[in-house]
Amino acid sequence: MPLTPGTKLGPYEILSPLGSGGMGEVYRARDTRLDRSVAIKILPSHLSADPARKQRFEREAKAISGLNHPNICTLHDVGSLDGLDYIVMECIEGESLAERLTKGSLPSDQVLKIGAELADALDKAHRNGVVHRDLKPANIMLTKSGAKLLDFGLAKPTAPQATLATLTSAAPKHSPVTQEGTIVGTFQYMSPEQIEGKELDGRSDIFSLGTVLYEMLTGQRAFDGKSQLSVASAILEKEPAPITSVNPLTPVPLDHAIRRCLAKDPEDRWQTARDLALELKWLATPTGSTDSARPIAVPVRSKFKKYIPYLIEAFAIMAAAYFFGLRPSHPVSSAVAIVRANIPPPEKAQFASIETDEGGVPAVSPDGRYLVSPVHDADGKVRLWLRSVQSSEGKILPGTEGSGHAFWSPDSRSVAFFSTGKLKRIDIDGSTPYNIADAPLGRGGSWNSDGTILFSPSQTAPLMKVSASGGTPVEVTKLDLAGGITGHRWPQFLPDGKHFLFILRSDKPNQTGLYAASLDNPEAHLVLPTIFNASYVATGYLLFVRDEALFAQRFDPASLKLSGDPIPLPDRVGTFSPANNALFSASNTGLLAYYPSQSGGSGANLVWYDRSGKKSDTLSQMFLTASSISPDGSFVALSAYSPNEWIPKLWKFDLQRGTKTPLTQGYGTSPIWSPDGQYLYFGGVQASAREGQIHKVSVGGGGSEETVLALDGLSVNPLSLCHDGKTLLFLRSPVNETQRNSMWAMPLAGDAKPFQVVPEEQRPSRTTFSPDCNWVAYESRVTGNREIAIVHFPDGAHRYQVSTSGGFNPIWRRDGKELFFYSPADSSISSVSVQEKGTELSLGQPRPLFQIHPFAPRLGVFDVSPDGQRFLVFGDTSSFNGTPLSIVINWDASLPTR
Repeated sequence: MPLTPGTKLGPYEILSPLGSGGMGEVYRARDTRLDRSVAIKILPSHLSADPARKQRFEREAKAISGLNHPNICTLHDVGSLDGLDYIVMECIEGESLAERLTKGSLPSDQVLKIGAELADALDKAHRNGVVHRDLKPANIMLTKSGAKLLDFGLAKPTAPQATLATLTSAAPKHSPVTQEGTIVGTFQYMSPEQIEGKELDGRSDIFSLGTVLYEMLTGQRAFDGKSQLSVASAILEKEPAPITSVNPLTPVPLDHAIRRCLAKDPEDRWQTARDLALELKWLATPTGSTDSARPIAVPVRSKFKKYIPYLIEAFAIMAAAYFFGLRPSHPVSSAVAIVRANIPPPEKAQFASIETDEGGVPAVSPDGRYLVSPVHDADGKVRLWLRSVQSSEGKILPGTEGSGHAFWSPDSRSVAFFSTGKLKRIDIDGSTPYNIADAPLGRGGSWNSDGTILFSPSQTAPLMKVSASGGTPVEVTKLDLAGGITGHRWPQFLPDGKHFLFILRSDKPNQTGLYAASLDNPEAHLVLPTIFNASYVATGYLLFVRDEALFAQRFDPASLKLSGDPIPLPDRVGTFSPANNALFSASNTGLLAYYPSQSGGSGANLVWYDRSGKKSDTLSQMFLTASSISPDGSFVALSAYSPNEWIPKLWKFDLQRGTKTPLTQGYGTSPIWSPDGQYLYFGGVQASAREGQIHKVSVGGGGSEETVLALDGLSVNPLSLCHDGKTLLFLRSPVNETQRNSMWAMPLAGDAKPFQVVPEEQRPSRTTFSPDCNWVAYESRVTGNREIAIVHFPDGAHRYQVSTSGGFNPIWRRDGKELFFYSPADSSISSVSVQEKGTELSLGQPRPLFQIHPFAPRLGVFDVSPDGQRFLVFGDTSSFNGTPLSIVINWDASLPTR
């Protein structure tokens, strides 16, 4: 009969039940002498009559009494009263590991800590001649002070052992608790020799601990089945699935350590719990975590003997990689042990590398274990994708929508990134990201060992520093606006955590370059003339890109000087010149990751489609930010970047002859044709005054640019010109504040001043006049989503919403009877019929014409011929072919060493 609260067992007063099982009942009690809480395990009188049960109970007391260890439940007392035998133990506050596992797997650092504690506890028991024999999650308590090993009721192998002949009952998969009259649950953690009824030693407990560690990392049992027979067969004959195939974030050496625990033959396991404990403790150290990434980087540079098992494993991983998506892109050279391979993006996603406000380089963790890369998912959203280098799978980091330009913490446990106007941080164990600082249009960052983040908050800003925990950013560098310097970006801390490299952007071509400075002295020192970011690695080399070829050159972080000749590497790296971004990342452990250069340079094709979606002519490949067809359909005005220039220029493309003619030498964005086709209006910027400008230039060439509008401290972009050439629509916003756009109109004749048409509350963008200039179609985010709307001009009245499930880039047919836009819901160019009735409009239902690649319109490059029959679209399926991410293992093996 269960004991009721208030019952006295000598000096112990029963308070409440804690649990029960085949070996007895456990109660919370109070030691009235010492006024402390204890746990009392009793063997009821009806069980005391069973000699085997009584012997097992006494054995547990004797086993615990000789084990004084912080990770083993402490024995306080033993006693007997009125036929009740009892053991008094410390009362442990916490939850069992079995309870914790119902919530999922544990991070590898916790597994290492708990595993080392349990191995220490087993070592203590084994040295005292005690084999636990029932190690399982239910017998492990997790407390604030560490793990506690419980229940030594089976501590010596004197009771009869189960054999295969007894294994007939079903094994409930949901409960690991041993129940009366069955060994279901315990079975999943037995060693092969325990199942076979053989003599046991401490190596049996090591096998059981391996099954527990496996479950902690994966959230699933190493051996499972529908019956005890199938479970026993699995333990005796099968190997569990590789841990890295279930949990890609598991370090390979930890996987190796656990699989060694699970060897079928005891001679192949760790021979003592102490050996296992030392290995787990070493893996938990910074040295262990850093070096443990090296197994895949084949030759080992130190501690060679220690790494032999990992090297063997690395080759096995590379062989298995053929079946799991890691495809070597070049032959593996056994002489230099350099391995080149391609990593495909996750299913139904593509790498996001060419957006100006999202995407960015693949970021390699400092320890060389992980990659984090922005990807477009099937919905066209950009999220961060995390993958272990040694694994075939990855995972999307939660809460990273709209993110890019990620960089790592020094301990490789956290990632910082830019999203929705903020610099954010997330731990790779999947916790919720949180904001660190404002960053309207982030352009890179770096994180030092002191917990300081150095970052570029926007396109035209100095570098700022902030605590990695958040706080108020402090300006580190200064912009010389009068000298034409337009921004600092892509910082990288050097080893001392004080000095750093960064890109300085300037209107003067010879001034843009890679510079060095320090937190204490922001005076910039030119390191290398280049427009792209570079990366320093601890082997003493600076990696940089020139004409899409990757080079390595000696660099002294103390003197901040290069030496020797640049050494060309065989890798062709993609670049994104608008953002001064070379798309590569390298760790200090010999791992290089990059997006490869595509044939024809950065950018994608301009492609003609008809209304049915049939593709016809393909125009020259360039990286574009806008295109606009001339009124007569003979030319296309392009705002485009040359491969090694970060300033967009205007070009005129002749559709008949296929020739390109530059129209500007400096900035040229958002081209708008005059009604007669003789001029182009376009956007520019005067960096020294932070002044947004709209210019006008003759398309015939030979004429100088004329400034039409200049607004100090504001960014302006021309949007549309009325058919009579007298009124220009433009977008206005504070510099680097894209969330505060407003739409304005400017008369081009007389002294009339600009006036607002659509306020910033509607967050307007991409706007176009109707052919009669009575209406304006535009993108609006008044509902939170980007939708197409129409308002009457000039009063802004009679607002109509055109799209119903999202819309980008509205364009009128030249007779005003049809409006085209991109619909993200089905990735289609859609149309809506329009009938004007005085000051009212009658709109038809949106209908899709044809689908295009969902990534094509992200930069807004789409226009329609005057008759509405042909569509000029930026990119086709071949332009966005899902190019894999390239990695090079041991990339620096062929370079001279110091």
